[in-house]
Amino acid sequence: MQLIQSKISHPNSEIQNPKPVKNIIFDFGGVICDLDIKRTEEKFKEFGIPVPDKTTSTLEQAFQFEQLVGQFETGAISSKEFRVIIKNHYQVPPSDQAIDDAWNALLLDIPEPRIRLLEQIRGHYRIFMLTNTNEIHYLKYLENFRAKFGYSDFDSLFEKAYYSYRIGLRKPDVEIFSHVVNDSHLIPSETLFIDDTLIHVENAHSMGIQAHHLQIQAGEQIMDLFSGFH
Repeated sequence: MQLIQSKISHPNSEIQNPKPVKNIIFDFGGVICDLDIKRTEEKFKEFGIPVPDKTTSTLEQAFQFEQLVGQFETGAISSKEFRVIIKNHYQVPPSDQAIDDAWNALLLDIPEPRIRLLEQIRGHYRIFMLTNTNEIHYLKYLENFRAKFGYSDFDSLFEKAYYSYRIGLRKPDVEIFSHVVNDSHLIPSETLFIDDTLIHVENAHSMGIQAHHLQIQAGEQIMDLFSGFH
């Protein structure tokens, strides 16, 4: 089994004569686990009417929510604090469980072929996971992962799993790629990063890491990047 090198390239320019890949860093959401953000958006609408805020436009509110998610995904606020903020946004505050269920609605399946691929390639490469996530999501997909595949945690499958909310760093900031490279003693030019978000791929590539933008909207999956997998 080996990487199909011709498929691994920066999305805007071919990597000329890339060094052989020894390490692979996988994104989680969209790459290993399927996501549907619209499911969470619809669930939040079920919470009813927000508290009126005539001083803030809809665009500003959306930006504030993105900031909230950023704080949650870097561990700046706890799950409890996140729920309190969500509750305060609605005229009829939802319960903690309702918030968790709505927030986790975007997490879909972890297809078995992807895990079986990872089990095969970890004998040939050092493999890692790097994900923007938060405690509520982490606990939910860990529960699903344990139930479906029998692993105790993701560190049992990967050499190491990196979670943004634990390390206080978040993609696409280049600092998070530096952290992974330094923490696991990786040579960037011998390392491949696979993600479905273009800006993440571009910033990893700017650090000297080989990078592939996985085209999930076109149906591309990580199995397509390897030969000899059945």
